[in-house]
Amino acid sequence: MKFSVYTLGCKVNAYESEYVIEQMQKNGYIKADFNDICDIYIINTCTVTNTSDIKSRKIIRQAKRRNPNACVVAMGCFIEANPNYKDEAIDLYIGTVGKGNIVELLDDYFKKKEVRKEIPALESTSFDKMQLNSFLGHARAFVKIEDGCENFCSYCIIPFVRGKCRSKKLEDVINEVKTLVANGYQEIVLTGINTGRYGLDIGTSLAILLQELTKIEGLKRLRISSIEVTELTDEFMKVLKESSIIVDHLHIPLQAGSDHILTLMERRYNLEEYKNVIKKIRMIRPNISITTDIIVGFPGETEEDFQDTLKTARELAFAKLHVFPYSARKNTKAVDFTNQIDQCTKKERVTSLLKLDRALQEEYAKKFIGQEVEVLIEEYKNGYSIGHTSNYLKVKIKQELEPNTFISVHLVDYANGVCTGKVKELVECHS
Repeated sequence: MKFSVYTLGCKVNAYESEYVIEQMQKNGYIKADFNDICDIYIINTCTVTNTSDIKSRKIIRQAKRRNPNACVVAMGCFIEANPNYKDEAIDLYIGTVGKGNIVELLDDYFKKKEVRKEIPALESTSFDKMQLNSFLGHARAFVKIEDGCENFCSYCIIPFVRGKCRSKKLEDVINEVKTLVANGYQEIVLTGINTGRYGLDIGTSLAILLQELTKIEGLKRLRISSIEVTELTDEFMKVLKESSIIVDHLHIPLQAGSDHILTLMERRYNLEEYKNVIKKIRMIRPNISITTDIIVGFPGETEEDFQDTLKTARELAFAKLHVFPYSARKNTKAVDFTNQIDQCTKKERVTSLLKLDRALQEEYAKKFIGQEVEVLIEEYKNGYSIGHTSNYLKVKIKQELEPNTFISVHLVDYANGVCTGKVKELVECHS
C-alpha cells in the first residue's frame, strides 16, 4: 500500500515523521508524495498557534478529499490538545505519544476498519524510544534527544500536549549519532521540546552529552535547534569554548524585550540576565550567529513595551528574528488576561519587527562578504548549489556541486536573505 506523511510544526515533529516513514517502509509500505492518490495519509499536526490548528484541520480534510477511501491518520499536538475532537475525515487519532507504534495501529485499523483513538495519559509516559538510520532528502540529520516541557510560560500550550521533560538515554543518543555519521551525515542537529533540559531526569546533562558527541569521528558539525537562555550553564559555555564541532549558531528565544512583558509571560529571566549571557557567548565566539523568537502583541503590551522590544533586538544585534503574533491558547493563563491586543495593532507590530529583521540579517551577513567560509552543500536547484555555513548563512553558488560535501567558498554578495559565493579554487584561478 502507498502512504504519505505531511508534517506541520517543529523539528521534533520532523524527526518523528522521519521515524514513522522509516518504520512504514521497513514493513513494506511504499512512500509517495502527499499530492498522490495514496491508501494512507498521515498528518503530523501542530497546535502552537491558532493558525497551526487551522492548517492541521485543512490538511486532514484535503487528504480525505484526495482519496475518500484512504485511511487518514491524524497524530501529534493538535490531537493531543483536542482529545474529544471528531472529524469524519479521520480514521485513526494518535496523540503525541505512540507515534512509533504506527505500523501496529494501522494493522489493527485495517483488521477492524473502525475509527480508533490512541491518546494515552501523558502523566505516566516515558521517552518514546526512536532511533533513525537516515534522514532522507537532507544533508543534515535531526536527532531527538528530549521531549516535554515544564516551564509553563503563561502563553504556551506545549507543556499540556507534550508532558513532563524526559530524555533519551545518553548511550542511545551516542549510538544514533554514530549510526547517522557512519551513514554519511556530517552535520547533526540535536532537537527537543526543551532541549537544554536534556539529561536532568536521568542523571546527566546537555553539556556532558555534547562532550561525548564531539568525540565521534567523522562528525564535522553539531547544531542545537533551540536552547533557553537559562540553560546556558558554565559547563555548556566550556564545551562551546573548547569544541569547534559545535557550530557558530545558537537559537535563544527572547520572546519580549520588556521586563514588564517577560514577567507577564512568566519567563524565567529578566533582560539584564539575558543580555549578560549573550555577552558571555560573544566573548567566547565573537562572530557567532544568535537568532531568536519574539512574540508580538502579548496581552498588556503597551507601545512603550513594544519599543523596548525593538530597542533590545537592535542592541543585541540578532542575526535573525522569528516573529509571531500572540495567539490565545486554551488552558494557558494568558488566555484570561485583560488588555488583549487587537489584531490590527499586532499586524502593525509584526510588520515593524520584520522590517528590523531584514536589516539585522543584512547587517550580520555583510560582515562575512569577502571572507572564505565552509559551506555544507544541500541541494542543486535552478542552476545554483545551495547550502549553509556553520553560522547558518544561506549560500548559493552558480555551479553544480555534490550534495553533502563541504566546500570552501568565497562570499561575494548578499541580497534577500541569501549570500552569493564562488568556489575558492575558481576564485584563485581567476585572480
